[in-house]
Amino acid sequence: MTHGLVLQPWPDHAEVLGSTDEGLEVEVYDGSADPGDDVLGRTTFYVPPYMGATGTLELIGRMPRLRVVQTLTAGVDNVWPFLPEGVTLCNAAGVHDASTAELAVGLLLASLRRIDDFARAQATGEWRHARYDSLADRRVLVVGAGHVAQALVHRLEPFEVDITRVGRTHRVLDDGTVVHGTDELPGLLPEADVVVLVVPQTVETTGLVDAAFLARMPRGALLVNVARGGVVVTDDLLAAVRRGHVRAALDVTDPEPLPPGHPLWTAPGVLISPHVGGDTTAFLPRAHRLVAQQLRRWRLGEPLENVMTPPGERSEG
Repeated sequence: MTHGLVLQPWPDHAEVLGSTDEGLEVEVYDGSADPGDDVLGRTTFYVPPYMGATGTLELIGRMPRLRVVQTLTAGVDNVWPFLPEGVTLCNAAGVHDASTAELAVGLLLASLRRIDDFARAQATGEWRHARYDSLADRRVLVVGAGHVAQALVHRLEPFEVDITRVGRTHRVLDDGTVVHGTDELPGLLPEADVVVLVVPQTVETTGLVDAAFLARMPRGALLVNVARGGVVVTDDLLAAVRRGHVRAALDVTDPEPLPPGHPLWTAPGVLISPHVGGDTTAFLPRAHRLVAQQLRRWRLGEPLENVMTPPGERSEG
């Protein structure tokens, strides 16, 4: 089998990939200098740079021999428009679980305990002693049933919370856990103190959190978004936080990056982190392992993992 060329973003790829690249030609593209038509024309396995600009995906159109795109992100909604027919797309499921779940818990705690307010008060020496909300005893609705959602649930369980899970369709897991369907959300939202979004952005989830969704949440409830900005209708969220109906902790926004002067920056009860859910020290070791494993399978002709189903053909997410 002719494997062609592997185009990936790490200059130290020999150390990263080890013996898994044996027999493979490997080139480096970190998103800066154009790799050139000779390299692109021979590329069969492409690992786009993490969080790269749109141009790193536009290059796919110049890869006539391309067979596999292995992303370093769990979400691939931005890749589909550039993917030719017949090219296999694999995501980075498992790579960001720990980091993203960790940040979701951090945002949740920071918002409930008003740690962002304390940080601002420290600058002026203001002592803001009061009784604040705890995470303990909260009713947490986790919207999403994938790897990150599972990692989040494991981290939330020791906090003495009541967790309800939502996926695309209603089902019961092997351990007896009930996963509700998205069609059940209208009845679940009024009982949730906290709603955490960990869904991929698809046709079904884009704009999922709109005015009607937010209106069903109890007054004072917290929305945490570590999914994609487009899952939330920004104008509807702004209206809800401005009237004090909900609070929000957002690692992702629409638009993104959030431009200076955007009203979300100063909206009451909103805490924002700059899409850093998966980008931690835990990311690179897991990304390296995934790519090395995938290249080993590719070289040996074994089935790849994390193969994505094109939009409109998914059975469960």
